[in-house]
This record gives sequence, structure tokens and C-alpha cells, in this order.
Amino acid sequence: MTVIRRPRAAFPAGHRPWPQCRRCCGLALDLGSLRTRAWIAGRGVVLDVPTVTCPGADAVYPIQRGTIVDVPGTARMLDRLLGHRLPGLTRPLVVVTTPVLDGPVYRERARTAVEVLRPRAVLTVPTARAVALAARADLSRPLLVVDIGAHLTEVVLLCDGLVFDARRTALGTADVSRAGDPEEIVEAIATMVTSMLRQDRTSLTADALGRGVLLAGGGALRPDITYRLGGSLRTSMRVVPAPHTAALRGAAAFLQSAHAHPSADGA
Repeated sequence: MTVIRRPRAAFPAGHRPWPQCRRCCGLALDLGSLRTRAWIAGRGVVLDVPTVTCPGADAVYPIQRGTIVDVPGTARMLDRLLGHRLPGLTRPLVVVTTPVLDGPVYRERARTAVEVLRPRAVLTVPTARAVALAARADLSRPLLVVDIGAHLTEVVLLCDGLVFDARRTALGTADVSRAGDPEEIVEAIATMVTSMLRQDRTSLTADALGRGVLLAGGGALRPDITYRLGGSLRTSMRVVPAPHTAALRGAAAFLQSAHAHPSADGA
């Protein structure tokens, strides 16, 4: 009889699995235009609050429609919300979710804002990939992810875990009242998917659509949106558990993998 033993996870010198690791701490961030969410290793979700520089009548919104429009304001917000929550003698390893189509501009602005927390390193992960990680989706096959946020909706095709194609619209659930007609959002998503199908000279988009759409974001909590979207695209809707926090949970999973990577010691 052959006994197969799984090897123990290897960690860089001086590091241990969170939360036992005393050498560093880990922080995952999901900076939305409506809500800012944060996860700290060993503590779980510690923040799910409005994205404002300061609460009250003089509130300023530093992130709008998936774009960081006020970097200093974002930094002040992060310092106010997280500065006192992080261990004073350690420098956190930080992972930030990023909209797929904002590219290097968003990543650079996010890294600049996070510097207020004195990070050891700042990594970024596309929101769609974070959603797939949270759903434990099979990334060996094409996957279509639809993330319906408050002010931004993204449609992303992942192949082997990497972004193959993507579309976005500056439209979200905040643009439609709770009792309002979500048809505009559904139509916008259907138009983006149709555009991807027409421009794809492979069968990847069609294959992914045939598997069903992985749905995340606050919009996935609305049955009126999911039902109409399924009918419009003629495919199944696979809603991620707790879809409004899926991106953060996926970023946390990515963070823990990064912490165990040998390069973490020199990050």
C-alpha cells in the first residue's frame, strides 16, 4: 500500500502561517466608490464603511465610478480607518483589488495612497480574478465574471485565470432605486457580452457563456437583476455567496498565498 502525504506549506525564513506570524501582518483592501472594505490576517473583515474622507456633512468622495480621483483624500481615509488597527511595529503586506480596465493609473494611485500605512509591499489583483478566487471557480476553463457594483459594472472573460477580454460601464445599482426598473443595467451588460462575442475570433467567450455567468457585487443580491439577466443572456447565473464581499474575500485568499511565497521574505 502506498501512502501519499501532502507536503506542508513552505513559508519564507522567519515567517509562519497567519495569524501566528509575528514578523508581518497582512491587509486586503477593496476600495469601492460607495464602500471601503478591509480584511486583516487573523482578524477577518474589520471594515465595511462608506468611502468618504471624513464622515458628516462635509464628506468628500475620493473614489468615483471606480476611479481614484483624490489620492491624498484616499490616503487620509485609509489612515483614519486603518492606521490604529495595524500593529505599530510591523509593516503590512497589502493586496488591493483593482478594476480591470483602469490599468496602471489606478494601480499607481492605489499604491501611492496605501503608502500612508507604511506597507512592506503592495500587490494588486483584478477584481474579477478576486471574485473567481472567492468562488473557488475552475480557472482552467474560460470564465465570464460580471461584477455589478454601486457605480460601476464590469464584464470580464478570464482564461487560465488571466484577463482575456473586458468591458465596463459607469452604471450600477445606485443609479437604480430599490423599486426602480433595472432594465438599463441588464441591457448594458447584455450589450457588453454581445460585443465580446462578436469580436472574439475564438470560441472562448461562447464557451464561458455556456458554462454560466459568475455574478458578484451588490447587484447580485437583487433577484430582479439576476432573473432578467439570465433571460437576456439565455444562460444560468451563478451568484457567488455573499457577492457584495466576494472581491475582498478573494483578495484575502490571494494575500495568504502571497505571504506563503518564498519571495515574500524580500518583498
